[in-house]
Amino acid sequence: MPAHKIPFGQPLLDQDEIDAVTKVLGGPILAHGSVCLEFEEAFAKRVGVKHAVSVSSGTAGLHLSLFANHVGSGDEVIVPAMTHVATAHAVEYCSAKPVFVDVDPKSGNISSELIPDQITKNTKCIMVVHFLGLPCDMDKIKAESDRYKLFIVEDAALAVDALYGTQKAGSLGKLGCFSFYPIKHMTTIEGGMVTTDDHNLAESIRKRKAFGYDHSHQMRKKPGIYDVPVLGYNYRMNEVEAAVGLCQLTKLDSRLAIRKQNYSALKNALSEIDEITVFDPIQGKAQSSCYCLNAVLPQNGNLNRDDIAAELNAQGVGTSVHYPGPVPMMTYYKDKYGYKSGQFPVAEWLSAQTISLPVAPHVPNGFEIQIADTIKGAIHKVRKKN
Repeated sequence: MPAHKIPFGQPLLDQDEIDAVTKVLGGPILAHGSVCLEFEEAFAKRVGVKHAVSVSSGTAGLHLSLFANHVGSGDEVIVPAMTHVATAHAVEYCSAKPVFVDVDPKSGNISSELIPDQITKNTKCIMVVHFLGLPCDMDKIKAESDRYKLFIVEDAALAVDALYGTQKAGSLGKLGCFSFYPIKHMTTIEGGMVTTDDHNLAESIRKRKAFGYDHSHQMRKKPGIYDVPVLGYNYRMNEVEAAVGLCQLTKLDSRLAIRKQNYSALKNALSEIDEITVFDPIQGKAQSSCYCLNAVLPQNGNLNRDDIAAELNAQGVGTSVHYPGPVPMMTYYKDKYGYKSGQFPVAEWLSAQTISLPVAPHVPNGFEIQIADTIKGAIHKVRKKN
């Protein structure tokens, strides 16, 4: 029997969140209220931007960021091949075309060296993804965006408080998009946030997240009376979710510090295993928010990732995969655009040969030794079996 069961992730909620939710549920307003506005102001301050707009999910934020910038049919958006499918889906929602770029083998981030080759007269945006919380090579990417007059959207779903120099993720492009899914750095159960310094763009997103209303619920002079000058969606966050988010923000500093300590401890423990490579959490100006740790197995495939992960799971160590395949190799994109195996070699290797391991505050003391020992045993067992 294992010493501890170590789930990959779990929500970190306590009485503070319960009390905050109970207070909202006991009041007269569950949507369109002041708690969302308070959460937005607090989050904008945290990121270091002028505006933050709460939304129903990180995916909704990505969609609105493109939609409010009039990305549409005939436009192209640069997207990393290695990301959650939501990043590319947001482009498809706008009837635009995602143009995939392979990733860097040392970080998993979009390769800044390969981006220029994919820019055409139809390119409108570069959508960067800070892979597992490590900011991309933003200096080079910004230089390309300025050269071709493109705008940048940051998919910062796993990058709360990640740093690039002195700036935080979410303040590095025209817009930043965050996700507050239950096992992210912080949660609102479901929900997300869009950050920007552009006042007009923030106001446009506020309207478009709520059907395109010309006046928000709070600003209407006559209750129930409004006009709809633009197309919009129902992408609002509710007051209950915002109440949870405000509580989570107060705990973020301590929890991020624990993640970084845990990442370092696990990285050190895995350094004794020759077959495992781990990304550095600090690369140049980029400092990761350490969402999880990816253990990268040899590119030659002599150790099957699924066999190793299965053995870890059997021994009580929870794992995940980031991500199960390059997005252009997913059936929808492969069938629609005709991508072939071998076009994104780094993303294909990483998706096939990485195991995501937990470093969040829920892990027990000594977790790093247990995981390292379990991996050693798993490697030995798989090799003996083969």
